Amino acid sequence: MTLHDVSSEQAAREEDLIARVQRSFDACQDPRLKELMQGIVKHLHAFLRDVRLTEEEWNKGIEFLTAVGHLTDDKRQEFILLSDTLGASMQTIAINNEAYGDATEATVFGPFFVEGSPRIEPGGDMSFGAAGEPCWVEGTVCDADGNPITGAKIEVWEADEDGFYDVQYDDDQVAARAHLFTEGDGSYRFWGVTPTPYPIPHDGPVGRMLAATGRSPMRASHLHFMVEAPGCRTLVTHIFVRGDELLDSDTVFGVKESLVKDFDRRTAGTPTPDGRAVDGTWTQVRFDIVLAPADGRDDRVRSKVVPA
Repeated sequence: MTLHDVSSEQAAREEDLIARVQRSFDACQDPRLKELMQGIVKHLHAFLRDVRLTEEEWNKGIEFLTAVGHLTDDKRQEFILLSDTLGASMQTIAINNEAYGDATEATVFGPFFVEGSPRIEPGGDMSFGAAGEPCWVEGTVCDADGNPITGAKIEVWEADEDGFYDVQYDDDQVAARAHLFTEGDGSYRFWGVTPTPYPIPHDGPVGRMLAATGRSPMRASHLHFMVEAPGCRTLVTHIFVRGDELLDSDTVFGVKESLVKDFDRRTAGTPTPDGRAVDGTWTQVRFDIVLAPADGRDDRVRSKVVPA
């Protein structure tokens, strides 16, 4: 049965309920909170009516969300995984990071960022012993007018070659995460490890949802960045490895073409940019970053935006 199949009397009863629930927020003193609550009621009830949800299905949904909550703690954010895998994270990012000239595109934050990462100097090694092929990362940070930004803070974090972040281990070691600052010409550089594909944690309710719907838990290879500078919009993004076969099926929909970069592999014995001795192969990538202004809304590009 669809909404079109219900009687006019049934439809009127359902619409009356929606109206009464929405009116219950009329006394809310916070206009934005009122808008949000009435909006979620409108769209939630539209979904319930559109699919003609059964009581059994509603109870299963509550059980699912309860399980997501039970698994969420200070080291694992199952709700972020749920948001990511439903595309809600990327949609929110798209809404809140409007295109501005050539500013670098944003993508998902992910559940594995940790405050208080160690600082490294330019050219330092953020891997801190994490397993993986060494990777030299370099680039510049500038504003939307092309001016280099001195002292921009760059947070970087990634998984090791086995697909795990440091917080997924039980040894409390900090590895494959750090922060550094750009130099006077806006440049930065550091050693990390070459990104590899990995699955999001899929031993919980989100993983069971993916399996039940025939979806893969795999993420395309990537390296996380968060870049902050006064007067600029904070950028949360990644770069992805060109040629990765998962670019078109990233389970959190985070891949954007502008963020796919060449990780050029160097043969063993090839001199490194800083003279570091590396046993075996290593890779090299360049990522130049452009930050939008803090209030970045570019009317020059708004006409190009097509409503979803």
